[in-house]
Amino acid sequence: MTQARRTLISLDQTSWFHICSRCIKRSFLMGEDKYSGKNYEHRREWIADKLAELGGIFALDIAAYAVMSNHYHLVLHIDAGKAERWSDKTVIRRWMMLFKGNALTLKVLKNQPISKAEQYLVDDIVAEWRNRLSSISWFMRCLNEHIARLANAEDKCTGRFWEGRFKSQALLDEQAIITCMAYVDLNPVRAGIAALPETSDFTAIQQRVQSLNTPPKKAENKNPIKLAKFCKPPTKNRLPTAATVHQGQRSTGVIPFYWRDYLELIDWTGRAILPNKTGSIAMAEPKILQRLNIDSGDWLDNMPRIEKDFHHCIGRGDSIKPCAEKLDQCWVKGLGAARRLFGC
Repeated sequence: MTQARRTLISLDQTSWFHICSRCIKRSFLMGEDKYSGKNYEHRREWIADKLAELGGIFALDIAAYAVMSNHYHLVLHIDAGKAERWSDKTVIRRWMMLFKGNALTLKVLKNQPISKAEQYLVDDIVAEWRNRLSSISWFMRCLNEHIARLANAEDKCTGRFWEGRFKSQALLDEQAIITCMAYVDLNPVRAGIAALPETSDFTAIQQRVQSLNTPPKKAENKNPIKLAKFCKPPTKNRLPTAATVHQGQRSTGVIPFYWRDYLELIDWTGRAILPNKTGSIAMAEPKILQRLNIDSGDWLDNMPRIEKDFHHCIGRGDSIKPCAEKLDQCWVKGLGAARRLFGC
C-alpha cells in the first residue's frame, strides 16, 4: 500500500535520505537511446546544473549523486535548523529565486511599511515558504518539473517524463549512510559504464576527486554542485575519539566519516566489483568497515543490492524496527538484508 510522503520523510526518525527518480518506462531519455538512435547525454548536464542551483537555495545538503542514462540517485540531508535560522527576508529572496512572490513580500524586501494585518499574512506566507525550502518533496518538484519541461520542449511533445513518484528511503544510522553513499557513487562502475569511480561522469565521487586535483580557478565546471563535507580528520597530536568520529550526527550537514577513509572504501569496493578485476585486490580491508563492524565479504555481496533488499528505510535491524512501528507497520522489508549486511 502506498505510504504518504510525510510519513516516509520524517525528521523524527532521521535527516538523511536516499532518493531515486526514473524516466518513464525506464527509457533512456538521458543517454543513448538504442531504439531511436538519438543521444540525450546533454540532459544529464541539465540535471547537474539544476542540482547546483537548487543546492544553493534549499536547506538541503547533497552528500552523493549519480546521474545515469535513465535515472538518477541522490543522498540528501535535511538541514531544518538552517532554514529556521534564516531571516524572513532571506526566506523570501530564496523562494523568489524559484517562484514569483506577491505584493506583500515585495513590500517587505523594499522595506516599505505594512499594516498589522498584512504582517500576519506575511508571517504565514514566510512560515510556509520556510518549510518548503527544507522539504525534499519541493526540492524534487523543482528539479523534476524543470527537467521534464526542457525535455518536452526539445522533443516538441507533451506528457510524462518521469516514472510516477520519486522513491525515498530513510537512512537510519551510520551504516546506512556509508552503504548508500557508496552504492550511489559506484553506480556507473556497477553498470559497466565507467572503469573507475573517478572516471564516472556526473557523480559526486568524480567531483570530489577532481576538486582535489584541479585548482578552483581552473575547474571545468563553472557551477559545481555544493557537496556536504566530511568530518575533519584528527590532528597529529590528537588521536581520534568517539566524539570526533560521530561529529557528523551532531554537526549540521557533516558526513559522519573521514574523507580519506571513504575514498579508500570506494577504491577498494570499485576494484572488487569489477568482473574483469576480481581477485586482483592488493589493498587491505578498509578501516571504516572494521569500525562499523561490517564484514568485507558481506559488504561486497550485499551492498550492490541495497535498493532492492530494503524498502522504506535502510539500516541495522535495531534501527529498522522502531521505524516500522512509527509507520504503523507490523512487517517491514529489510530485516534479513540488515542481518546479512550489518550482522544485526
